[in-house]
Amino acid sequence: MAADVVGYSALMERAEEATYTKIGRLRREVIEPSFGCHGGRLIKTTGDGILAEFASPLSAVKCGLEIQEHLASHESTLQLRIGINLGDVIVDEQGDVYGEGINIAARLESVADPGGILISGKVHSEVEGKLDIGFEDRGEQQLKNITKPVRAYAVSAEAHSTSTERPSAAPPLPHKPSIAVLPFQNMSGDPEQEYFADGIAEDVLTTLSKIQELLVIARNSSFVFKGQVRDIREIGRMLGARYVLEGSVRKAGNRVRLAAQLIDSLNGGHVWADRFEGDLDDVFELQDRITQDIVAALEVRLTFGEEVRVWRKRSGSPLVYEHFLKGRTLYVNFAKHTHAQARSELERALEINPAFTPALGLLGFTLTDQARFGWEKDEATTYEAALGCAARALAVDPNSDEAYVTLGYTRLYQRRHDDAVAAGEKAIALCPNSAGSYHMAAVFHSYAGDFRKAVQYEEQAQRLSPLSRHESMVDAARGKFHLGDLVAARDIASRVLSEKPRWLTVQSVLVAALWNLGNEDEARVMVRKMLVNHPNLTASRWAQRLPYRHQKDLDAFVTPLRLAGLPE
Repeated sequence: MAADVVGYSALMERAEEATYTKIGRLRREVIEPSFGCHGGRLIKTTGDGILAEFASPLSAVKCGLEIQEHLASHESTLQLRIGINLGDVIVDEQGDVYGEGINIAARLESVADPGGILISGKVHSEVEGKLDIGFEDRGEQQLKNITKPVRAYAVSAEAHSTSTERPSAAPPLPHKPSIAVLPFQNMSGDPEQEYFADGIAEDVLTTLSKIQELLVIARNSSFVFKGQVRDIREIGRMLGARYVLEGSVRKAGNRVRLAAQLIDSLNGGHVWADRFEGDLDDVFELQDRITQDIVAALEVRLTFGEEVRVWRKRSGSPLVYEHFLKGRTLYVNFAKHTHAQARSELERALEINPAFTPALGLLGFTLTDQARFGWEKDEATTYEAALGCAARALAVDPNSDEAYVTLGYTRLYQRRHDDAVAAGEKAIALCPNSAGSYHMAAVFHSYAGDFRKAVQYEEQAQRLSPLSRHESMVDAARGKFHLGDLVAARDIASRVLSEKPRWLTVQSVLVAALWNLGNEDEARVMVRKMLVNHPNLTASRWAQRLPYRHQKDLDAFVTPLRLAGLPE
């Protein structure tokens, strides 16, 4: 077990003697007695760090929980991060220990949440089911100076229920039917067709998202389970979804076969299952048959307006569809060269079918990114081309929520804030289950100055995407900062950085929050990290990229960055 005091340098700077006394008392009165109760041995201490070994992973986790629970209930200023790993170590003649097992524990501690415990996959496999606690899978962590990624789990003291009662750490089930669509398995025998199988599942999910009487988990969260073998009941608990759809795709020549089954995550029972087969030209019709059967199985009634919007006739050209899926895969890599490649694929799709609205919407997003990042020299013309894509999509389908999001995105960077906000609200009304629409509407409201509405929408986006929600968390942190909730802004930003350590936007939120909290040394350290990865970054250049409506909001955010050392 490795443990460390959160914000130690800042605490010592503000009240050195009081902090030193408090940490010493914590060790003597809480930590070391807890070690004794759980068979732990204190190996060494540093100014703010502790290293200990235990006879078993179970004892280490119990001890860590006991320490953190004491701090949460009795201590308002001190927080610990704790990392626990299981591994072989080398013991020298003085009783000190060395080895990769120790290093991993220390690295896990460094990326744990403040007040939290992060354990390795080895520890998780030893303690799962033996304690009345929950775990959040944090995925593969690339830890500093550790060659291979390490699977990590955050420990929750909330009871882990095996009945139909849900743990409080997981999203609660809503009153209306909730569903998660898992990535479909590629049965084609060709790894190159993986994007096609993903596209089928995502389009089924997108169609379901347009239905008001459903709560549909976003792709970013449900696709976290791609390639994993998990109990459907566990997946349902983690996502807060009563029903889980899984399926497979087999593509051979011009034929495609889809199989799908809907499972009740409360008991693992099958609600519905079927197979569908047809030509590639019929691919959208096959997807619609799946979604129509799901709606019928869940006994959801659509209004006439929803029927028109949800079951709209779409192009089934397989070549158009393949270009679009390739473009979408390239776009999410978010780099200058992949945006250029994505634009090429989307333009090829539109050469074949100029009215294919998904490609029009995504091309508009791509063009806006190329303009705002300076990847296209003629910014004004590129923005107008993006607006043209949105207009063409709306001419084909006036109920296209994707087109309204594209419209709002472009208007935001043209500083047309009222138009952006209106477009975001329209997108939410047309697709009430779109985490992406809620997130983008939150961004539009935030830059327009309505931070309270922005945080509210980001929280809804996080409910619809409870696992992979980094963009929503970053903008929620920025909204919290502007609302004066600096501790929440700091904690949210820190959590995102533990998984995305080089994300410039979240680094800047953390710097602003730390500086205003008085943690000036930590803020300066973060600015130095920003400049290592972005040596040409300046405060004025960063300010130009932030489309705030009000100068006072921009100044409130950028001034702490300047004070913390970001060059003018």
